[in-house]
Amino acid sequence: VMNDLTSQKFDQEQLEQLAEYFRLLGDPMRLKILHLLRGGEMSVNEIVEKTESSQPNISKHLSILRTSNVVKRRKEGTCAFFSISAPFIFTLCDTVCHSLDD
Repeated sequence: VMNDLTSQKFDQEQLEQLAEYFRLLGDPMRLKILHLLRGGEMSVNEIVEKTESSQPNISKHLSILRTSNVVKRRKEGTCAFFSISAPFIFTLCDTVCHSLDD
């Protein structure tokens, strides 16, 4: 159940965290990466291939997502695998997407 912003008191830290999530989702490439990871864990190389972007660009975006605790990284040898660590982010995305359909 989503809370109405007017019925809940937010402190400054919570408001800044909320704003950070919206900034995070304000980039089309990060949304594309999140959409790919919704299907399950992927390596950096797989994400690079599917997004048709460069490895440095994808690594930059994954680093931002990881710093915000939206994705997590697992190392296996020299490969890094990423997966979603904050599935609630899709509730927000789905809400916005459904409003675009209306």
